Amino acid sequence: MKVRSHRRFALAALALALAGLAVPAAWLNYRRSLGPLDLSAPRHGSAVVVDRNGRLLRAFTTNEGRWRLPALRAEVDPRFIAMLIAYEDQRFTEHHGVDVLALHRAAAQWIGHGRIVSGGSTLTMQVARLLEPREERSLGAKLGQIVRAVEIEQRVGKAGVIDLYLSLAPYGGNLEGIRAASLAYFGKEPKRLSISEAALLVALPQSPETRRPDRFPGAARAARNLVLDRVRAHGLISAAECELAKLDAVSTLRRAFPTLAPHASEAAIRRAPGQQIHRLTLDARLQASFETLAKESAQRVGPKLSAAILAIDNASGEVLAHVGSADYFSQEGAGSIDMTAAIRSPGSTLKPFIYALAFETGAAHPETLLDDRPTHYGAYAPQDFDLSFQGAVTARKALQLSLNLPAIELLAEIGPARLLARLRNAGAAIALSDEAAPGLAVGLGGLGVKLRDLAALYAGLARGGSVPALIELQSDAALPKPEPRRISEPVASWYVADILRGAAPPLNAPAGQIAYKTGTSYGYRDAFAIGFDKAHTIAVWIGRPDNGAVPGLVGRQVAAPVLFDAFARLGGGHDFPPPPANVLISRTSALPPPLRRFSANAAGNARGSVGAPLKIVFPPDGARVDLGLSRPASGDARLALKAEGGVPPLTWIVNGAPLGQPDPRRQTSWIPDGAGFARVSIIDAAGATDSVLVRLE
Repeated sequence: MKVRSHRRFALAALALALAGLAVPAAWLNYRRSLGPLDLSAPRHGSAVVVDRNGRLLRAFTTNEGRWRLPALRAEVDPRFIAMLIAYEDQRFTEHHGVDVLALHRAAAQWIGHGRIVSGGSTLTMQVARLLEPREERSLGAKLGQIVRAVEIEQRVGKAGVIDLYLSLAPYGGNLEGIRAASLAYFGKEPKRLSISEAALLVALPQSPETRRPDRFPGAARAARNLVLDRVRAHGLISAAECELAKLDAVSTLRRAFPTLAPHASEAAIRRAPGQQIHRLTLDARLQASFETLAKESAQRVGPKLSAAILAIDNASGEVLAHVGSADYFSQEGAGSIDMTAAIRSPGSTLKPFIYALAFETGAAHPETLLDDRPTHYGAYAPQDFDLSFQGAVTARKALQLSLNLPAIELLAEIGPARLLARLRNAGAAIALSDEAAPGLAVGLGGLGVKLRDLAALYAGLARGGSVPALIELQSDAALPKPEPRRISEPVASWYVADILRGAAPPLNAPAGQIAYKTGTSYGYRDAFAIGFDKAHTIAVWIGRPDNGAVPGLVGRQVAAPVLFDAFARLGGGHDFPPPPANVLISRTSALPPPLRRFSANAAGNARGSVGAPLKIVFPPDGARVDLGLSRPASGDARLALKAEGGVPPLTWIVNGAPLGQPDPRRQTSWIPDGAGFARVSIIDAAGATDSVLVRLE
């Protein structure tokens, strides 16, 4: 009798308390006694890194070691929301945080049965308990939940209540929130839940430890089936769907969370350590595919090998895939080192930029004949990779075959300092020895550069010479883009791209689909392959992070097949931009005489035999010339061109295209097609050249 009286007293006390809270003064006083309501718990959850479409790349535990991943209603299967409300809080849309009828029913059942049959808690009251957990189950704790529930609904509304529940509900172990539970138990995002999976996740928070499917599959199945029966009774699913869902097995596995793009993810966390959601420009599907490709490729080559792959959207500069190593967790392969940002010797991958400068300055044309023969430059005697010599070859063939001697011959004419200045001005961080001035060996990889910078430079070739700033954070993509830096003029870039598109592909790979170049560093330490089409650029590196030599590590044999495989996985067509204006498509025999054959010795002799060396005297290098091009009625504004010295006839070249036929006169003029920068070059009959860059306004 005493027990029954005590229960009746508790029910009466609850009723009186609710009545008291209905009095505004009592309500406000009790609400103040609880202190301010803190709704920030979801913001203190796991830091997550997501791709361009919101797909999870990587998540990190909280400081307490818990997985609390943010989730919103739009990211969850709507059936789960409907099943949750039907099972937990049928009058959710009708009450204001507290279901008085459910509370009285619960109290009556407690009195009648001597135990708690139903708790009477609304979803909002459950959220209040999750926000302010208490160990005791007392009348005071229940009253606190009631007050907080009303306050929560006043603050965030019904939609906010659901969002809080989705982020905070317990699912066993260190899992909090539906997203963490769905990934851990089913390996999928909660947007793609089946009926059976949704029912299990509705049931778990009621008793998360005793119903964990990885430990107690029988209890999990029974709880899931109870939810299925309840929601079938409410008409949310049909009887057939209910029976089929009950046949689904309950998985006993707890899956690992995704660890895609670990290097890019950690870089994002370091940049904004207090931020919860980090949105990258990467594509999770492509990233996963490229990580698998890198791991399999490195394993095929040998032990202690790593691989790096970078994929770029040429138009925006956004990085679509960033694979820093073959296996992030491999100690043997130093997987924690991001090899896209490591300084390595690039081998022959800089040759296209030597040729671009030669084309731009008028020293050569793709069909200009070059000599591939033994040559000494002081004590330096370069050799081709296969130790053989081709004789006279066109610049096109020399670059496609990656011949060393013609490239060095052109670099000797251009000057290593000019090449390095152009690379640095385009944004590449070049590492050189402090012991000596840069020599011709820089053209064959005698310097250090990052794969990331190489990828940007090649993307510049695909964009007509305009090098994009690479972007990995979506927040950066929304910022005003800096003015692109230039690696070469449009005509020269198109020449190089056209040549590289004709390079022979690896065995069994399609020809002509991408423009690409390979490179092998001295001592077989690095293998590179970098390719592009109009839309994308992909850069591949394979080697040992400790810089150890690997016999047989040749770019064409090891890295090129990976590059073509990567483009196949990327999918899509392989378009190339049309040739820009002023491109000269010609046979060698039809070129202006000075461009038919390049001879550095002849150029040098010519300089010594003329009273004054060949030089452009107007416009001077770096000048800004106002031709009135920004004014509507500027007419045929002409730029006067004057030179001195040299051996006539002289050929003027603007932006890589000759201005008519060789002319014995040392002055002419050119009509520009608009304001901007222009590269003006001149070449004489003996092969001597000069070049200036001017800005026309």
